[in-house]
Order: sequence, then structure tokens, then C-alpha cells
Amino acid sequence: MPHPRLNLDERPILIFWEMTKACLLKCRHCRAEAIPDPLPGELSTDEGKRLVDQVRRFGEPYPVLILTGGDPLMREDLEEIVRYATDSGLRVGIAPAVTEKLLNSLDMLSKYGVRFISISLDGMRETHDYIRGVRGHFEATLEFLRILADGRDRWVPQVNTLVSKESVMDLPEIAHLLTELGIKIWELFFLIKVGRGVELTDLSPREYEDVVHFLFEVSKYGMEVRTVEAHFFRRVYLTRRGEGMEGISGNGDYVDGIAMRYGLGDLYRRLTRRLIDLMGLPMGKPSTRSAQTRDGYGILFVAYNGDVYPSGFAPYRLGNVRSEDIVRIYRENGILRRIKRAEFRGRCGSCEYRHICGGSRARALALTGDILGEDPACIYRPNSMGFGGS
Repeated sequence: MPHPRLNLDERPILIFWEMTKACLLKCRHCRAEAIPDPLPGELSTDEGKRLVDQVRRFGEPYPVLILTGGDPLMREDLEEIVRYATDSGLRVGIAPAVTEKLLNSLDMLSKYGVRFISISLDGMRETHDYIRGVRGHFEATLEFLRILADGRDRWVPQVNTLVSKESVMDLPEIAHLLTELGIKIWELFFLIKVGRGVELTDLSPREYEDVVHFLFEVSKYGMEVRTVEAHFFRRVYLTRRGEGMEGISGNGDYVDGIAMRYGLGDLYRRLTRRLIDLMGLPMGKPSTRSAQTRDGYGILFVAYNGDVYPSGFAPYRLGNVRSEDIVRIYRENGILRRIKRAEFRGRCGSCEYRHICGGSRARALALTGDILGEDPACIYRPNSMGFGGS
């Protein structure tokens, strides 16, 4: 999503509002643990409008307000809130579930200038349907992505994909599919064991490293690749962006050469060989976009009941918009100040990449109980160019 250059100490780029817990899907990795009906305590329509007013108090350029859930389309007042937010000058994006409600809401969203739509595709047919918990959902998602791709004058589509043991081997096919559809933004969500995410299987740190190097290859095919909770992708990008192709003459030579150069394993080789089989050798320049955000720095999350978290994957309560101003929370909260200054413990605290990466605060919280601790998924050993992990 395009954004102006901001002082991230003063204002976030993105504010996510979990409008409701209600959703008709039963996704196995759902952070929100969504349910068919809304929970008591959701922000009312008037409270939602007051949240919009609070966001405007950050000043121009305003943060982008992302409506999420559950499924935001389950809110009966969605159009009223979207109209109020856009009339107030906010740019609005939405992350809906692919259901009949979405098809029926497209004209309304377009009417109010909601161009940024994020759709989840968590694997090819069997994998996606398994993760989403609905047979036939892959085909429905694919059909909807075709609609978005055909309406590029109205929409800026983004595809979100879960990265876990269950989905990882589908990544080359998804990259190829998105390229064929002409979808240019791919955001990959690396598993955090919160909500129903505890039902799925995480990768090892070594496998994380293999995957982010594979994603660097994907970025050479004209795809803008973004990662969520795998901030060390930025380290890989900085390390590799200037590398050449000298001496690389074929599929095996290229893959083995890169694997040896960066100490990568079998997962990188398998994923990248499959990618090259589908799309040819990666000959373009890497296409990534990062504002060096992390949970609580450039990003803020408002839960269905008004609680404020550093992100949706880091349920560390900072306050509540019903009784506190979101601008004050973002600028003055002590934990957020430490996150912004990259004052972390363990390897993340001594890493030379801590300001551009900073590790996943959500994973540190989920696995160690310390939101300022080191990211257990990163294998990099700071200041020594060394790698560890298993």
C-alpha cells in the first residue's frame, strides 16, 4: 500500500481496527478466533466514528485505517463508518473474508474510494480449503481475485498468505498464480501461535531463513513482496540486493550457488527450483517495499472492544480508545517508546539490524512472554556475520 514518508515516532502508517469477531469462515490460524456472531462489547457506530476522529488527530498525512476482523462485512453499519471515515479525509483499506457478502459490497466500497482490498490465499486448492475450513473456498477466492485483477482502475488488490508447515510448499505455485493474474502485491504472514494459530505447525528457524531467501527470489519477478512477523527479510534484502549473476548458467547452478553463498538448506533449494521450473530464472531487480515498521512502530491495532495493542498478533494491552486517546497511547506509552527506540533484549538488542528489523515483537511475546525479547525465529548472530539456530 503506498504511503508518504512519516515520522514513525509521532504517527503510525497503518491503524488496524478489528471491527468485529464475527465471521462465517472457520480458519485454522485465525488470530481473532472468529465466531459466527459478534461478541458483546464491540465498539458501537458512534464509538467507531469517535475512533475515526481520534485517528485524524494524528494530523496529516493521516494514518491509513484498515478495517479487519473477523469479517468487517458482518458489521451492519459498515457503509456508515466507511462513509464517515472517507468524508473525514482518511484513506481506508479493508481485509474481508471471501463470501457472498463481499461480492455484494464491491460497489459500495468503490463508491467511497476504498481501493485497497486484502484477500487471503493460504495455499493451492487442498491446502487453502483445509486452512480456511470451507470446501470449495479456493475456487471462490480465485474467482474473486480475477474480479479484482480485472478492475485495476478501481482496486489495488493485495494477496495475503500464511506461512507455516502446512502451506510452505505451495508458495511457488501461489507466486506463479499471482503473476498470471497480474496481482503485484504479495504479503506473507509468518505463523504466530495466537488464537487458533496454535493448531498449525511452525517452521524451524533454519527453514524461516530458507523461506525469506526464497521470497527474495520471488521479488525479482515483478512482485512486490512484503512479510509480516518475519522482519529479518529486510536483512536478507540488504545483504543480497547488490549481488550479481556472474558465473550462473542454469537452474541447478544458480540454486546451489546461492544456497552455498548464504548457507541455505534443502527447503530453499526445493522452493526455488520449483519457482524456476514455473517461471524461469529470476532476472529482474528485487521489488520490496518496507517502511521499517514493526509491531507498535508504524503499526497499531484496535481490538473489537477498543483495546489497543502493538499489532493484532501481539495482544499486549496498551489502553482502550473508549477512555484514552489513541494519539497519546501511541506517542507516550512506555513500552511503545522502547519498541520505537529498538531497546530489545537478547540478540535483537545487540543486532546491527535492530532499527531496520527489530524482530517480531509478537513472536517474542508468544514464545517467551517478553514483548521486548529476542525473536526466536531468527538465526542471525549479531555483529559477527554468523548464523545459528536449528
